[in-house]
Amino acid sequence: MIEQVINRRNMHLAYQQVLANKGSAGVDGMGIRELKQHIEKDRAAIVLSIINGSYLPQPILGVSIPKSNGKTRLLGIPTVTDRWLQQAVAQAITPLFEYEFKEHSYGFRPNKNALQCVQQAQQYINEGYQHIVDIDLQSFFDEVDHCLLLQLLYRKVKCPVVLWLIRKWLRAPIMINGKLTKRRKGVPQGSPLSPLLSNIILHELDKELEKQGLKYVRYADDFSIYTKNNSTARKKGNAVFLFLKDKLRLPINREKSGIRKPVQFEILGYRFVSTYQKGTKGKYQLVVSEKSWQKLKQNIKTITRKTTPWSIAQRMHKLKEVCR
Repeated sequence: MIEQVINRRNMHLAYQQVLANKGSAGVDGMGIRELKQHIEKDRAAIVLSIINGSYLPQPILGVSIPKSNGKTRLLGIPTVTDRWLQQAVAQAITPLFEYEFKEHSYGFRPNKNALQCVQQAQQYINEGYQHIVDIDLQSFFDEVDHCLLLQLLYRKVKCPVVLWLIRKWLRAPIMINGKLTKRRKGVPQGSPLSPLLSNIILHELDKELEKQGLKYVRYADDFSIYTKNNSTARKKGNAVFLFLKDKLRLPINREKSGIRKPVQFEILGYRFVSTYQKGTKGKYQLVVSEKSWQKLKQNIKTITRKTTPWSIAQRMHKLKEVCR
């Protein structure tokens, strides 16, 4: 499989994808504009170091970004060289897993998106599954168990060099405020491999939910289960909680988790309200969540504020982006 990873076409496609994703420089300060020249100069040496086992990933740059609730999220930014190589690995191993992923897993997958996830949730609710088990995984990307993840990878990826590379990236230290910290769990948000790795581990959850015959949707680590009554919701919720804790070793945020009715439930920036139309009792329509609405207004205020140093053309461009 390492032959597929280092294939010139695969590596060129990986470079184009890293370029399209943009993103900041890592700990070495190299930006994506400098990557092409670096590849042309050092590609052969990098490939050789991977094959002979001497390749050493650089530390990840830890950057705190603000969340809508006032807290911060730690983003891990690998160097552009590591992002290029990770993208090459992701392209080679994704087909091994993608065909097995479940229908109701919508995050970071070809021909799947967040709107499909929300519409499926609405369909369940309008079919009468109105007792919703809403489970919030606490800091999912920081809590992924490396041993479990590598075991799941080994089922499909038999190439020792590719597994060794992935393990090196998982264990790469993170630099926060100039200080290096060891990592023994978690996958960095900001890595091209992270979406695939998160789907690989949560595919085990999808299999368990389908085994129990449950209606559910999942978008990356955001998932919910739909049942017809409160007792079923409570029973199934407890079973899933134990599966996550004991089998996948993932902690749950109890404060944010619970059993919801449609009017109390939010999913991927949407909420549900009754249609209030004659002959449609128990039916719900989608509306934007309050948090998303406030974020939209704040974005528009920032763009149109007189003190923001942008030209009219820049403001129009930014407003079009927000509208889309």
